[in-house]
Amino acid sequence: MRVAILGCGYVGLELGRQLDAAGHDPIGVRRSDDGLAAIEDAGFEGVRADVTDAGTLDAIPDVDAVVFAASSGGRDAAAAREVYVDGLQTAIDHFAARKRAPEAFVYTSSTGVYGDHDGGWVDEETPLEPTTEKTEVLAEAERVAHESPFDSTVVRFAGLYGPERYRLERYVEGPVTEGYLNMIHRDDAAGVVRFALTDEAAGERGTLLAVDDEPVSKWAFADWLAEQCGVDAPPKRTREERLDEDDLSEAVRRRLTTSKRCSNDLLRELGYDYAYPTFREGYRDAVEAYREGR
Repeated sequence: MRVAILGCGYVGLELGRQLDAAGHDPIGVRRSDDGLAAIEDAGFEGVRADVTDAGTLDAIPDVDAVVFAASSGGRDAAAAREVYVDGLQTAIDHFAARKRAPEAFVYTSSTGVYGDHDGGWVDEETPLEPTTEKTEVLAEAERVAHESPFDSTVVRFAGLYGPERYRLERYVEGPVTEGYLNMIHRDDAAGVVRFALTDEAAGERGTLLAVDDEPVSKWAFADWLAEQCGVDAPPKRTREERLDEDDLSEAVRRRLTTSKRCSNDLLRELGYDYAYPTFREGYRDAVEAYREGR
């Protein structure tokens, strides 16, 4: 199977490595020299194109499936709309118009679309209640993906972590604000997308929630990390204490007032096999590196 990975960044590079190892033919798509160099270093083919520039997409060869994993670079809602809605629609229109159109299309979204559930559980069937302009854009992009002419799957990523993104010091040093963490290791985020592409039952579900087995409270996670790293437990603060600070942006305030626990029951039922079922396995290398560096 030949797969174009549009926006072949943190997860996309790992997805390409996994597809290549499984005998498939990944094509990473980036718009920058550095991005193309990263694809080359990962060991598979790279193509220069930009989802916000329809004319550049001609450079991508015909493929069996497309993965839309482009990022807006953490910028504002307007920038997010340019990539996640307009860029997504541009890519869909382009590939749908080809004589040899792809059969499958995967759009990578975020669990931020759920909004606040006061610590309750959410899954693929939970109605979306985005609470920020950016997550409203992500919810709209999901609708665009589902309305495409392809067999489309939306994969909602929980908080990504892994090599170069462990952010261990943030939790070991504190202060740590209360709330829940829903996480997935980079390798499993890529693995779920690969699963959606290669497993017929998974590809037919429409939406998959990519999260590990154990949502955890931030305080419990920080205490576990500190114990594993051989340091004192970090200082903690309540959500109310954090909200009392004067320098918080509106986006941060909204994140602080949203709480949920994400369920991976469907992925488990479908048979996805996690490389890192919980944070305990996923943070092992980071903990060892921290202890060695002390």
